Amino acid sequence: MQNQEDYSEQLYTEDELLLKVKQAIAANDMPEVSIAPGYGRLLTMLVTLSRSTRILEIGALGGYSGICLCRGFAQSGRLTSLELKAEYAKLAHSHLEQAGFGDVVEYQIGPALDSLKLLEAQGRKYDFFFIDADKENYPNYLEYAIRLASPGAIIAGDNIFLRGRTLNTEKNGPAVQAMRRFNEMIAGDPRLTSTLLPAYDGLALAMVK
Repeated sequence: MQNQEDYSEQLYTEDELLLKVKQAIAANDMPEVSIAPGYGRLLTMLVTLSRSTRILEIGALGGYSGICLCRGFAQSGRLTSLELKAEYAKLAHSHLEQAGFGDVVEYQIGPALDSLKLLEAQGRKYDFFFIDADKENYPNYLEYAIRLASPGAIIAGDNIFLRGRTLNTEKNGPAVQAMRRFNEMIAGDPRLTSTLLPAYDGLALAMVK
């Protein structure tokens, strides 16, 4: 019997551009950890519904999520994407250009915490945050997102179950402990209204009050 995610994806025509992005990621020996297609569509919907025009993405990889985010712009919008590796950002940018969003995205290369500190010093504010980078810093990324958020901003965090490790009490490595902390923070922080979506590898969603 097929699972819920497989059934859901069979209802949609495969997105040719996003499929090419995934193929390029594999061809370049990059981690094949792009957001799930169903959650990619959700990101597009959330950006549209929230009318977000200033988006901060933590973790570009090959540009899959960046395309999904930019597709939600009603008219004008700007994506700031933080990426540790210059070669990943270069590939992501090429895919954003193919999707028609090359002129609305800026990449900041290096450790995300350094970039976030700089953005805060510059007084930047954002309407939407997508967190999908090194898991051990998820709690730090969440705190920065709240501080950089405009009132009502949306925060989304991918891979909150770490392919089951978050739920396995026998797993207690640094990434697992950080993700549990992130989930607890997003569920209990009085500055947020939030929920956790259990499909695929899990997605945390929050709105800043």
